[in-house]
Amino acid sequence: MMNCEKQNQLLQLFREQSFALREIGLFLDTHPTDKEALRCYHKFRKLLCETEAKYVELYGPLTVKDVKSEECWTWVQAPWPWERQA
Repeated sequence: MMNCEKQNQLLQLFREQSFALREIGLFLDTHPTDKEALRCYHKFRKLLCETEAKYVELYGPLTVKDVKSEECWTWVQAPWPWERQA
């Protein structure tokens, strides 16, 4: 599989996990004592953090909070995640 395909798959997984986490959070807004929903929240939060860390390690920052360099501002040095798909 080409590197670009792997990158796109990882980015899509990140989007799906982000969506699931937001939806669970919205559900918890109205059902704050639902233990199963809270377990799902923590499960997806962990998965999302792992997926984001893997993406950032392999392909660079997804958001400005992922910039780690103290030497220069690397956010603008490479294509942004949505530009890499082209």
